[in-house]
Parts: sequence; C-alpha cells; structure tokens
Amino acid sequence: MPSSRVALPPLGASEAALVAEHDLVLLDLDGVVYAGRAAVPGAVCHLSRCREAGSRLGFVTNNASRPPASVAEHLRDLGVDAADTDVVTSAQAAARLVADAVPAGSAVLVVGGEGLEAALAEYDLRAVWSAREAPAAVVQGLHSTVGWTLLAEGAYALADGIPWIASNMDPTVPTDRGRAPGNGALVDVLRATSGRDPQVAGKPEPALFAEAQRRLGGDRTLVVGDRLDTDIAGATRAGLPSLLVLTGVSGVAELCAAEGDDRPTYVAPDLSGLLVSHPEVEQTDGGARCGHWDATVVDGALQLAGQDDGSGRGPDSAVAALRAVVAACWAYGDTRSDSESDTSSLDPQQSRDTVDVGEVERRLNDMMA
Repeated sequence: MPSSRVALPPLGASEAALVAEHDLVLLDLDGVVYAGRAAVPGAVCHLSRCREAGSRLGFVTNNASRPPASVAEHLRDLGVDAADTDVVTSAQAAARLVADAVPAGSAVLVVGGEGLEAALAEYDLRAVWSAREAPAAVVQGLHSTVGWTLLAEGAYALADGIPWIASNMDPTVPTDRGRAPGNGALVDVLRATSGRDPQVAGKPEPALFAEAQRRLGGDRTLVVGDRLDTDIAGATRAGLPSLLVLTGVSGVAELCAAEGDDRPTYVAPDLSGLLVSHPEVEQTDGGARCGHWDATVVDGALQLAGQDDGSGRGPDSAVAALRAVVAACWAYGDTRSDSESDTSSLDPQQSRDTVDVGEVERRLNDMMA
C-alpha cells in the first residue's frame, strides 16, 4: 500500500434514506424545487414521498421580494404540499436582526418591496421609503421596483450611521431569460456610495437557518441546496449537514472543485437523493469506490467505471457513482502538492477545476433520464 495514501474527505454516509435520519429538511427553492415558474422535474413527486415518510419540510429562500404566503401559494400551484408557515425567507431573518437593533415601533427604510414590509410588521416596525422619515435602520432586499431613487434614499439614510441589514448578498438571480442582477449587486451600489458594509441575514450567513429552526423546530436538521457558495457554505457555518443537488447553479465540475465550507455532506443528482441510502466511500489506490462504481483521475481527466452488477441506472446507482466521483476528485485536489502522488508532474498552481469531468457528467445525467 503506497505511503502517500491519505484519508478521504469526509463525505457523510447513511445506511437509511436521508429523510429517515432527519426530522426537518430545509430546502432551498430556486434550482431545487422550481426553476422560474416551473417545478424542477421530479421534485413534486420526491417531496410528496418525503412527506409520506414522516419528515417535516421547510422551504428557505434568500429571495426577499415575496412574503411567505405568496411563496407557499406558488408551491401549491406546482403541486407541492406547503403551508404558509412552512416558508421562511431572508426577509424574515433580516427583520429579526433589525428588531434586535432598534426599538419596537421604529421607522425602518426599506430598500426593497412587500416581502420586507410584511416581515417588519411582524415585529411592530414601520416601513418607510424616504430618509426624510428619520428611519432608525435601513433594510435592503431584492425587488423589481428598486431603482435609483430608492437606492439614493438608502444612501442618504446610511450617511447618518444607522444600522444596515441586507437580506442576502447573491450577486445574481435566475430568471426565465437568464441571470439578472441580484441583491448583492444592488448592495454593492450602496457600499460604494456609503463606504459601509451591511449585516447580512441570508445564506451563507447562519441567521436564515437559525430563523427557520426557531419557526419550524427540528432536532436533526438537513439543509438541501443547489449552490455551493450559499446553501452549502451557509449550512456548514450553521453547523448543519447538507445535501447538494445538481438541478440548479452548481454542477459536477464545481462540486468536484469544492473546498472548505463549500463541501457538502451528501451529494445527489436531484431530490431523489433524500429517499435513498448514501453508502460508504472506499479509498482505492487510484481514486475512490462507492457501491459498484470506481472513479479515478488520470492525467487530469476524470474516469468512471461501473462494475457489472445489473444496477447501472436509477437514483441509488447515480448517488453511489456521484459519491465515488466527488471523493476521487477531492482526494486528487487535496494531495496534488504531494511529491509522491500521481499528480506530482502537474503545475502546483494549476486549479483543480481543470479536471475534465464532462463525459462523466453526461453519464450521470443519463442514469437519471
């Protein structure tokens, strides 16, 4: 056995389905449950089966533009069983931070829309839209009505040194026409104008997950998301296990290159990963093995080989294959600087995301087709 072998990165394992191991599942929305106005393929069915298994589902979103009732109505229109109280938004987390900073009854300048206005009302805080109202704080969240005039009011108010809370820092937001500027892009306008930084409520900061747990309970919480830098990093910072699904922003290449807080506990092609076991990953001399799948990185290219056991398709097989792929790539990236490793001939400054995963990603997609 080569002396250069190191322990595999800590992908979590579960002999039972994840919904059986967790009493509260907190799901991101965009890219996990729906994409725009349409449901992610299979998501409604998978969530229904999770409910039947007895797991409580909560829906958490960095989008502060809509109140929870509006989000829940959208979910119900898609066929998802969701009560208004099952939805927790970054606007609600931001309103709690505001309430902790200013007295009840205070005026709060809203650089956003009705989602923030409704959240502030829960704490007896009065939404205003002009710095002339002498606000005690500024709260900012994405809304289509935010333009130069409202941003200017925010800048005028921040010049007085009052607290500034942002619902989130997402630089972009997905739309039916592609990516559009997110709240983070608009926060940057006020940053440049005021020279200040806001306190942030949404992912990857832990306040949103703390708010969801306060409202929904749960002793064994699992976070499900599609973005490594917000959903997964936020869960890690909140001390919660996470599941990354590949139906949204982060794909196989990004997952294989993940480091630190961005590394999820579990991985799956889609929400069917909640309903299956996640078998242990075994280290091999060339990479990693999970179930009947072996993954290796050879000359900078990812390779995946399946043992012929007659189970080359379906969620169980896809999860095992993906786990082998991720473990092999993480181990490869983590040991590249080892002079005794198979990657010693590579430029040490070369980024791990140069690993070619294209063909393997296509194979994983085929397994779920």
